[in-house]
Amino acid sequence: MAWVESVSPSFRARHESADADDAARVLERLEHARDALAERLPRTAGDVTVVIHGSSLSLSLAQPYLPLARMLTAPAGRRYLVGWFGAREIHVLTPRALERRASSVPGSRELLVRAPAALYASVVVGANNPDLPPPFRPGSFVRYMRWAWLAQGAAQYLAEQVPHLRPAITRRLREGAAPSFPPGVRDATLLGGTVFDLLAREEGDGAAVRLASRLHPDGPEAALVKAFRGRALASTEGTWRAHLARLASA
Repeated sequence: MAWVESVSPSFRARHESADADDAARVLERLEHARDALAERLPRTAGDVTVVIHGSSLSLSLAQPYLPLARMLTAPAGRRYLVGWFGAREIHVLTPRALERRASSVPGSRELLVRAPAALYASVVVGANNPDLPPPFRPGSFVRYMRWAWLAQGAAQYLAEQVPHLRPAITRRLREGAAPSFPPGVRDATLLGGTVFDLLAREEGDGAAVRLASRLHPDGPEAALVKAFRGRALASTEGTWRAHLARLASA
């Protein structure tokens, strides 16, 4: 089937001709996401192309990092790794494919519907935080892995995915060892946004945006101590674990 292009004021979409309606939906949601992010961050990103794939196989062939990322992610979060991003390009499944991927539990569909916005938010976080990708280079990729909870969590928080995480968090807390704090690479996709959600509840959205916009030179632990106004990391960890339990039981 032929690939065609659709456009909106800030984005382009490449997609199969049969997916024109889906592409229009994705572009509309991305325009709304861009407007919302422009109110919270100094920079957004324009002239971004979103490549919309009709199957997971097509997506994985185009973005070979994605299967590796899924392998590194806890099982509870793998369902929600449905795309990848670069400086000027986002790859994601079609809305119909995203809905097919959703489980029957409440929140799963809503999480996946917001996936294109979360991928775009990742681009915007990188535009505002020069130490994070995109672009992906050896140095920025190493930092991305070390700070995955911040990079992925900020995008998740900014795309408003956190309120829909309850079933996935419940599953994660029942499977395997307790997550580390801050979350490691294995849990970044699923739990990174909960750190930002807690920070916003305690210190406001501005504090969450500031945390997303700069990597502390002394590392993630120092960044969290500073973000929570000097509170000891162990105390914040206890509060975060209680926050996870509340989210799981909501």
